[in-house]
Amino acid sequence: MKGKFNQLCVWPGTVVGDSKKVQEDFVKFFKDELGVTVKYETEVKTLPDPGDLGMKTGGRNDLFFYIADDDIMKFAVPRLQMGIRWYEDVLGNGGGKLYPTEVLEKYEKTW
Repeated sequence: MKGKFNQLCVWPGTVVGDSKKVQEDFVKFFKDELGVTVKYETEVKTLPDPGDLGMKTGGRNDLFFYIADDDIMKFAVPRLQMGIRWYEDVLGNGGGKLYPTEVLEKYEKTW
C-alpha cells in the first residue's frame, strides 16, 4: 500500500494554478504543515446550480488532489477544518450535478 494514491479529495473554492512550481509548493505545504503526502491532480470549474434561475452560480474553482493511502487516517480530521472533502462525499451530497460530464466520467472509478 505504501506510495499509492487512491483517495481523491476536493477543496472547493481553491486555486493553485498550472505553474509546476506552485503545484510543488502545494505538495510541500501539506508535508510541512500536516505531515502528509498529497499529489496535485487538477482544478475544475463548477457548473451552474440546477435551477439556477439566473443567479449566476457556477464558475467556482475546485481543486482535486490525492492523499497518500498511508496518510488517510492522519488527514481525515484536519481536512475538515480546511473545508476539504472526499470526492465521494461531494458526489453523494449532490455535487455530481456541479461538475461537467467528462470530469464525472474520468473520476468515476475513484469511488
